Amino acid sequence: MNTTAPAPSYEELLQARRASGVAMFNDNVMKLGIFGANCSHGLMATHAETSYELSWEHTRRIAQIADRLGFEAMLPVARYRGMGGETNFNGSNFETHTWAAGLAQATENIMVFSTTHVPTKHPIVAAKESVTVDHISNGRFGLNMTMGWYKAEMEMFGGTQREHDARYRYGSEWIEIVKRMWTEDVAVDFTGEFFEIKDAYSDPKPVQVPYPVLVNAGNSPAGLEFCARECDFNFIAFADPEEARTTAARVRSIAHGQGRDLGILGYGNIICRDTEKETRDFLSHILDRGDWEVARMVSGGLGAESGSFDKVKLLQERFILGYGGYPLIGTPEQVVEQMVELSKAGVNGMMVGFLDYVEELQYFGERILPLMKEAGLRN
Repeated sequence: MNTTAPAPSYEELLQARRASGVAMFNDNVMKLGIFGANCSHGLMATHAETSYELSWEHTRRIAQIADRLGFEAMLPVARYRGMGGETNFNGSNFETHTWAAGLAQATENIMVFSTTHVPTKHPIVAAKESVTVDHISNGRFGLNMTMGWYKAEMEMFGGTQREHDARYRYGSEWIEIVKRMWTEDVAVDFTGEFFEIKDAYSDPKPVQVPYPVLVNAGNSPAGLEFCARECDFNFIAFADPEEARTTAARVRSIAHGQGRDLGILGYGNIICRDTEKETRDFLSHILDRGDWEVARMVSGGLGAESGSFDKVKLLQERFILGYGGYPLIGTPEQVVEQMVELSKAGVNGMMVGFLDYVEELQYFGERILPLMKEAGLRN
């Protein structure tokens, strides 16, 4: 494998990004992003009533509200096919680089991310597409990399799902090529286990220095090592704030061992009403109308069938309520209390969804965001 040019130190990278005004490196204690607003049903596998729809007009409106409220990011889910069940969950979806390019033109300050399954896109193409969106957005682009976990989806591309650690070896070569395309002023040659690249060059370079913000959700040993070496933020999965604390500490320990730091992101839907009773009723309605068929299929695929009944049911509920993330449930005051707990646990940001993105995002701005400012989570 060819060697790369010396990477900037973490402190140099951080200073450059703060100086250039990259939103994900601002001073807000708890960053906020909108997650999943590019797929049918968003993050919730339920038939509960909502005005949310997968249309460009609706998507643009969500992004513009979030931009006005000061959210740091719009983060999509990369899907090429639905996940089955009664809803064919996420079966209608927008491709994420072109989605980000469109939203870049419709917004002013919020970062627009693409989510890319690295086995589905050649690194030279990904590098060029990403630079293009970074220029369209004037330095507001970010890339969320996934290694491809949905077998049926990966098989659409004519191959088989690689074993777990091989996916990260592939991803390591992929991002090395991309970073070199972004930063080197000479043509790139590369020979590795998966790629043979000859005389590849890309111009212009990114607006962001030295390149766009990078995110990954790897939580396995191979995934954590990849994140520590290559990324700026790591998505973590957790059942409660204590698990978030333990996981965040483990992730940062690995990064510190490489002389770097990592921002920690969580994700989940917000289920909030003015009173506890209204919130409980809202939650019950979402679950009562949940797509339990797809929840059972997904939990089985994750190996949960071998767990206790309570564990399996909790995993299925978490999937219905938001892709297995950590749902923030309660009154506005209770939701902010939960965010304070997560912040104390080492979580730097939450990528959130709603059953009804437009209506509930406006409610978030009116009722929750002022309380976050009072709690010192937002400026």
